[in-house]
Amino acid sequence: MNEQLKTFVQVAQSGSFSKAAEQLFISSTAVMKQMNLLEKQAGIPLFNRTNHGVRLTEAGAAFIKDAEFMLQYYQESLIRMRQAAQTNRHIVRVGTSMLNSCKVLIDLWNGISDLSPQIGISIVHFEDDAHTLPTTYRTIGQSFDIMVGPFLADRWKDYYRVLELGSYRFCFAVSRHHRLASKKTLSVTDLYGERLVVVNGGNCSVIHDIRDFLIKNHPQIRIKEVPRLYDLDGFNRCEESNTVMLTLEAWADIHPSLVTIPSDLDFAVPYGLLYSLHPSEVANQFIEIIKEMNASK
Repeated sequence: MNEQLKTFVQVAQSGSFSKAAEQLFISSTAVMKQMNLLEKQAGIPLFNRTNHGVRLTEAGAAFIKDAEFMLQYYQESLIRMRQAAQTNRHIVRVGTSMLNSCKVLIDLWNGISDLSPQIGISIVHFEDDAHTLPTTYRTIGQSFDIMVGPFLADRWKDYYRVLELGSYRFCFAVSRHHRLASKKTLSVTDLYGERLVVVNGGNCSVIHDIRDFLIKNHPQIRIKEVPRLYDLDGFNRCEESNTVMLTLEAWADIHPSLVTIPSDLDFAVPYGLLYSLHPSEVANQFIEIIKEMNASK
């Protein structure tokens, strides 16, 4: 049932069986079978199927919030069970997603974890969805203790603390079929005549500075501002529309049909840990260890 609920929520968000299958890394046939079985068990249709995709019926719309709650409760229950099974260990929950991968933190921790064997890490997945990410940021400390990523949301620092670990340079992403795709590096002047997508739903001051710099000094570039957060859909749209997108070096492998090319822009954004204003004792201990290790570099 848990897999059916997960698939149901993904189909509802994607509006398509095939798109949901891509996100879940299973076949479209498997998605349809799971949804047919779920509807059979419910005894009522949950989706209206059309040639243009699927949308929730009234019953499906009434069920979606409960399904999301049950999935979250199930995930949190698993965490509580694992914590209870490891009574001698303290678990720090680390959030991860494709755009906010925890790999940089795990690699860091693996190098020093022997010094603190009483602390373990539990990985909690969350979705890179521009509509739900604001809530994810604001509720750090609930579903998970820490997330790792670039600091691209200035206005949410009232909701969490940050620990800087380094910085990412800005790059440009283009479709593999774009005229600039073969270049090893891109100068700003290479973009003359192009439309550049600038995503800044977090009102990041660094991205504001880049936009202002380009508008003032390179008016030959057509800036398209997108007032939403970076998510996978944004990368898909970049590839489909054959436009240039301002991105980060850390996201070079996010989309297989995009090429991420280093630029001559002299801008970078810090990245690191985002954690609760009032972290748990275990999370605080973990963060202090990372601070000490980072300071000694």
